[in-house]
Amino acid sequence: MKLIILGSGGYGRTIYDIAEQLGFNPITVLDDSNSERPLDSFEKYISDDTLFIPAFGNNAFRLEWMDKIENAGGRLATLIHQSSYVSPKTVIESGTVVLPKAVINTGTVVGRGSIINIGAIVDHDCVLGKGVHIAPGAIVKGENKIQDLSKIESGEVVDRGVMR
Repeated sequence: MKLIILGSGGYGRTIYDIAEQLGFNPITVLDDSNSERPLDSFEKYISDDTLFIPAFGNNAFRLEWMDKIENAGGRLATLIHQSSYVSPKTVIESGTVVLPKAVINTGTVVGRGSIINIGAIVDHDCVLGKGVHIAPGAIVKGENKIQDLSKIESGEVVDRGVMR
């Protein structure tokens, strides 16, 4: 499969690295800093053998681009690094990226366009809304609901059963 990454910042470079490890070929990066491949050129890359991933740290902006891509007929990728643990009883919605050493435990639902960053832990039976970012090393204990567009910062621990 071909992959189109929208954004070439730090998160975009991280996604590029993971995509290479997952065997995507070719990988094309669109970014407004590149006059030959600006973001708004994405529609010319839409095809049956191509997936897209918006690589923006801004949660709302990432979801906006996901909608643009899908409304134009493009398909979103979901990237899960091989060193992460994702329970087979977890639901991961499209456009989500799970980075190295992350853990997502049983019964959890991860909303579309979320980022589960390096070493983050999401315990059992959590529901993460759309566009959530669980930052490196953050811990979300079991039975939590994290609202759309939320960011749980690095080192933060969300106690069990807290709805935020």
